[in-house]
Amino acid sequence: MEFIESYNLTGLIIGICTFLIIGLFHPVVVKAEYYWGTKCWWIFLVLGIAGTLAALWVTNVLWSSLLGVFAFSSFWTIKEVFEQEERVKKGWFPANPNKKRN
Repeated sequence: MEFIESYNLTGLIIGICTFLIIGLFHPVVVKAEYYWGTKCWWIFLVLGIAGTLAALWVTNVLWSSLLGVFAFSSFWTIKEVFEQEERVKKGWFPANPNKKRN
Protein backbone atom coordinates (compact mmCIF):
# COMPACT_ATOMS: atom_id res chain seq x y z
CA MET A 1 0.00 0.00 0.00
CA GLU A 2 2.98 2.33 0.41
CA PHE A 3 3.46 2.45 -3.37
CA ILE A 4 -0.18 3.40 -3.87
CA GLU A 5 -0.12 6.06 -1.18
CA SER A 6 3.27 7.48 -2.16
CA TYR A 7 2.06 8.22 -5.69
CA ASN A 8 -1.48 9.09 -4.62
CA LEU A 9 -2.97 6.45 -6.91
CA THR A 10 -5.77 5.55 -4.51
CA GLY A 11 -8.33 7.68 -6.33
CA LEU A 12 -7.43 6.20 -9.71
CA ILE A 13 -7.61 2.67 -8.37
CA ILE A 14 -11.01 3.37 -6.79
CA GLY A 15 -12.21 4.85 -10.10
CA ILE A 16 -11.01 1.89 -12.16
CA CYS A 17 -12.45 -0.65 -9.73
CA THR A 18 -15.75 1.26 -9.56
CA PHE A 19 -15.96 1.11 -13.34
CA LEU A 20 -15.28 -2.65 -13.25
CA ILE A 21 -17.76 -3.33 -10.44
CA ILE A 22 -20.55 -1.44 -12.18
CA GLY A 23 -19.67 -3.11 -15.47
CA LEU A 24 -19.84 -6.51 -13.79
CA PHE A 25 -23.33 -5.86 -12.45
CA HIS A 26 -24.89 -5.33 -15.91
CA PRO A 27 -24.56 -8.96 -17.05
CA VAL A 28 -25.45 -10.10 -13.51
CA VAL A 29 -28.79 -8.25 -13.79
CA VAL A 30 -29.52 -9.78 -17.19
CA LYS A 31 -28.64 -13.33 -16.09
CA ALA A 32 -30.41 -13.06 -12.72
CA GLU A 33 -33.64 -11.92 -14.33
CA TYR A 34 -33.32 -14.54 -17.08
CA TYR A 35 -32.96 -17.46 -14.65
CA TRP A 36 -34.85 -16.31 -11.53
CA GLY A 37 -36.97 -13.32 -12.50
CA THR A 38 -37.59 -10.62 -9.94
CA LYS A 39 -37.77 -13.05 -7.03
CA CYS A 40 -33.98 -12.81 -6.67
CA TRP A 41 -34.11 -9.16 -5.51
CA TRP A 42 -33.56 -10.14 -1.87
CA ILE A 43 -30.14 -11.62 -2.71
CA PHE A 44 -28.98 -8.17 -3.80
CA LEU A 45 -30.50 -6.65 -0.67
CA VAL A 46 -28.47 -9.05 1.50
CA LEU A 47 -25.33 -8.34 -0.55
CA GLY A 48 -25.92 -4.60 -0.21
CA ILE A 49 -26.40 -4.77 3.55
CA ALA A 50 -23.35 -7.01 3.95
CA GLY A 51 -21.26 -4.67 1.79
CA THR A 52 -22.43 -1.66 3.78
CA LEU A 53 -21.56 -3.28 7.09
CA ALA A 54 -18.19 -4.41 5.75
CA ALA A 55 -17.45 -0.89 4.44
CA LEU A 56 -18.15 0.50 7.90
CA TRP A 57 -16.00 -2.15 9.57
CA VAL A 58 -12.90 -1.96 7.32
CA THR A 59 -10.48 0.82 8.23
CA ASN A 60 -8.54 0.94 4.96
CA VAL A 61 -9.88 3.73 2.72
CA LEU A 62 -9.36 1.81 -0.53
CA TRP A 63 -11.16 -1.35 0.60
CA SER A 64 -13.87 0.55 2.44
CA SER A 65 -14.57 2.60 -0.69
CA LEU A 66 -14.72 -0.47 -2.91
CA LEU A 67 -17.02 -2.25 -0.48
CA GLY A 68 -19.26 0.82 -0.48
CA VAL A 69 -19.36 0.83 -4.28
CA PHE A 70 -20.19 -2.88 -4.24
CA ALA A 71 -22.91 -2.34 -1.63
CA PHE A 72 -24.68 0.44 -3.48
CA SER A 73 -24.29 -1.31 -6.81
CA SER A 74 -26.09 -4.23 -5.17
CA PHE A 75 -28.89 -1.93 -3.98
CA TRP A 76 -29.16 -0.39 -7.46
CA THR A 77 -29.39 -3.88 -8.95
CA ILE A 78 -32.67 -4.45 -7.10
CA LYS A 79 -34.21 -1.66 -9.17
CA GLU A 80 -32.51 -2.89 -12.33
CA VAL A 81 -33.84 -6.45 -11.97
CA PHE A 82 -37.40 -5.11 -11.99
CA GLU A 83 -36.60 -2.84 -14.93
CA GLN A 84 -34.99 -5.77 -16.74
CA GLU A 85 -38.27 -7.66 -16.42
CA GLU A 86 -39.96 -4.77 -18.24
CA ARG A 87 -37.28 -4.75 -20.94
CA VAL A 88 -37.88 -8.48 -21.48
CA LYS A 89 -41.64 -7.88 -21.76
CA LYS A 90 -40.96 -5.23 -24.42
CA GLY A 91 -38.85 -7.75 -26.34
CA TRP A 92 -35.57 -5.89 -25.90
CA PHE A 93 -33.99 -8.94 -24.22
CA PRO A 94 -34.76 -12.63 -24.68
CA ALA A 95 -37.12 -14.34 -22.26
CA ASN A 96 -36.17 -17.66 -20.70
CA PRO A 97 -38.49 -20.18 -22.41
CA ASN A 98 -38.18 -22.56 -19.44
CA LYS A 99 -39.27 -20.01 -16.85
CA LYS A 100 -42.91 -19.48 -15.93
CA ARG A 101 -43.98 -15.86 -16.46
CA ASN A 102 -46.74 -14.03 -14.60
